[in-house]
Amino acid sequence: MRNLFFILFIALFSCKNTQKNESLLVSGISADLATYRKDQVSDIVYHLSFNIPSEKDKRISSKLELSLQINDLEQPLYLDFNEDKSLIKQVTVNGDFIEINHQKEHLIIAETYLKKGKNVVTVVFDAGETSLNRSDDYLYTLLVPDRASTLFPCFDQPDLKANYILDITAPKTWQVLCGAPLELKEDNHDYIRYLYKMSDKMSTYLFSFVAGVFNKTTQRPEDMEMTLLFRENDSVKINASVDDIFMLHQQSLDFLEDYTQYDFPFQKLDFVAIPEFQYGGMEHVGAVQYRESSLFLDETATQERLLNRAQLIAHETAHMWFGDLVTMKWFDDVWLKEVFANFMAGKIVNGSFPEIDHRLRFMQEHYPSAYSEDRTLGATPIRQKLGNLKNAGTLYGNIIYHKAPIMMRQLEIILGEAPFRSGMRQYVKKYANGNADWNDLVTILDNETSIDLKQWSEVWVNQSGRPIISDQIAYKDGKISNFDIYQSAEDGSDNLWTQTFSLGLVYDDSIHIASINIKDKKTTLSSVIGMSKPRSIIYNYKGLGYGVFPMDLSNASIFEIKDDVARSYSYINLYESMLNNHLSVNSAFNELLKGINTEKDELIVDLISSEIRSVFLKYFTEEQREKMLGTLENILKERLSKNLQPGIKKTIFNLYRSIAFTIEGKDFLYGVWNKTKMIEGLRLNENDYTNLAVTLAIYNHEKSDEILKKALDDIVNSDRKKRFEFMLPSLSNKESDRDAFMISLSKPENREKESWVLSALSNIHHPLRQQSAKKHLRLCLDLLEEIQLTGDIFFPKSWLNATIGNYSSHEAYKVVQDFLTDNPNFNPVLKNKLLQSTDGLYRVRELRKP
Repeated sequence: MRNLFFILFIALFSCKNTQKNESLLVSGISADLATYRKDQVSDIVYHLSFNIPSEKDKRISSKLELSLQINDLEQPLYLDFNEDKSLIKQVTVNGDFIEINHQKEHLIIAETYLKKGKNVVTVVFDAGETSLNRSDDYLYTLLVPDRASTLFPCFDQPDLKANYILDITAPKTWQVLCGAPLELKEDNHDYIRYLYKMSDKMSTYLFSFVAGVFNKTTQRPEDMEMTLLFRENDSVKINASVDDIFMLHQQSLDFLEDYTQYDFPFQKLDFVAIPEFQYGGMEHVGAVQYRESSLFLDETATQERLLNRAQLIAHETAHMWFGDLVTMKWFDDVWLKEVFANFMAGKIVNGSFPEIDHRLRFMQEHYPSAYSEDRTLGATPIRQKLGNLKNAGTLYGNIIYHKAPIMMRQLEIILGEAPFRSGMRQYVKKYANGNADWNDLVTILDNETSIDLKQWSEVWVNQSGRPIISDQIAYKDGKISNFDIYQSAEDGSDNLWTQTFSLGLVYDDSIHIASINIKDKKTTLSSVIGMSKPRSIIYNYKGLGYGVFPMDLSNASIFEIKDDVARSYSYINLYESMLNNHLSVNSAFNELLKGINTEKDELIVDLISSEIRSVFLKYFTEEQREKMLGTLENILKERLSKNLQPGIKKTIFNLYRSIAFTIEGKDFLYGVWNKTKMIEGLRLNENDYTNLAVTLAIYNHEKSDEILKKALDDIVNSDRKKRFEFMLPSLSNKESDRDAFMISLSKPENREKESWVLSALSNIHHPLRQQSAKKHLRLCLDLLEEIQLTGDIFFPKSWLNATIGNYSSHEAYKVVQDFLTDNPNFNPVLKNKLLQSTDGLYRVRELRKP
């Protein structure tokens, strides 16, 4: 009996072990596997060697020597390697060769080969190509969120931080940059070997290297030497930008060290500017990557572009503390590092541009983008659950990057600036070189306030959507006798937001500003009872509130509002009110026309311009467009003839370029392009003339072929020339050329240069070409799941925006509906992306109802 019991016990234990083993071995990195490995392994060091050939089509032979501590042997060691098994050539464990066991994207090392304590696993392999962005004479890695495992075998989860020793051999004419200082440089005939010192601890998604033909410059703005690699060859841009690039990084460092009271946490801070980089930037430890066009500007750059560059640099530098030093435990808190980076970047840029109203900048940077997703049927919470890391890329979007900073500003208001800063300093100090989640931060901040932050964040962080604010005002004897403010959730839920905002009561000789804190469905604004009836009421006067507010244009126009923030938010609220059908499209457009004709603030001109373009091209019917086109062209041409700030003039010209498709408009643009027509005060560079050529081709100018050929010949930068050559089929006036190009995108290899693809898609699906392009919409949707698997994190949403997101027709709406009907089990996260991108299709049906 005792033996039988023992046999049953062993069988039961073995069965449970097998079940656990099977639950861990799934494609991707499950939350269960990540949790188990966090306890199983520690003290991880990756010693990586990559031998990079000069030929792009040759494999990169590589070697991994992995040193680690193993704490339990209940389960095998699962190394993530999301590439074909054939790339793995040899595996040894503690000096012994073992059979290669690769299943479901994992290299599996059985317990029998391992021991408790220190182990060394050596893998000889060819580097995976999925995230090794290779061009003819340069390459770079981009491994966020789970792409390190497509390059080399690793533990691809954020809470298993490790040190790296990198050994790279590259062609002699190339530069190499990574996240650690160089220890040895060794000549080897036509190649050079670079051996780097041990890196700081970092998560796998932050590991990177860049190699290729780059220019190199080094500066020491203060105590730390920094190096910049770049391929830009325009001397004007180089001379106008390089010093500013270093200076903006130093200013960001100085601010963050002071704000956090924590010294710069890594051995170095270098950066590289990459042509057509997928993102604006990526915060790799010690070796930040940027899109080259975002950094290199010339004297024609608008204020908006200068601010965007400063914001971008501040954002990536802030990540050194928020994301790199303190990292989220799991990617469901990826928003946490992004909100800190964006929030801190706003504070940093305040000091870099003291002449700018940064309340205005913050509002325009975040509110329209946040609303663009939060108003939709695909709206998501700031914090989303994540079961498997392979889906982490789908979490990124405007909610993370733009709603979250708005939420964080409300949190700072609730706590007060000093207690908030104190909490942030405690957070950085406590979790330095480790991992933390939202609840860890809330626990710290809870000590700084009497408010229940967990309850507060339940709606702001864990729920989607925004409030609709309404009012009920009573007057007696010309005075306010009652003023009630109501909130309701736009999505029909019971959610109620706790927040602070203000409103302005406008009188003939003054404006009274009243602040209000709301948390319930109904709030009475007692402070204004007894005041005279105002001429008008401006909601969200200081731009702090979040939601759609009452809008009344009967007694005043927005352009008459003196305060820049109040005026700017009123334009944002105008657009949102139009989309919610609280006022007509024509009323909104006419108000925007008044604004573009009178506005003197460059940032607000940029906002109005964007809204006019959207209303005109998407929300007007074809008949409305034809009726208003001449008027709009004339207003913009008249404005261009005025003596305006250069940035305003360029913004208005770009708006004119986007809508001037009449015969007169095309003639005028052609004259500007061939420099027979000059607009006084308008400064254009090579990129502007290239964009003009693109526009004229889309507008089917009679000399399109000649224009495009000259535009190509005029491009002097080889990277930009290749980009333009790629796009030429999308600009062809032959429908068959455009069709062939669209079909070619079915193959992943033709989608590798994502920013090139997106520009080409926008050309093909331009509103003037949609009659011929709409037949490709179903293909664009059918490819979506594959695009998520093969593309980088922003590509699926950007793909949708550049295709079906440009449409407002009933035919496009039907394509979406048919697709969803045919795919009832479609990936829910991708479905949200689709509903976000096609919000206009749903709204335009309501806006155009008789």
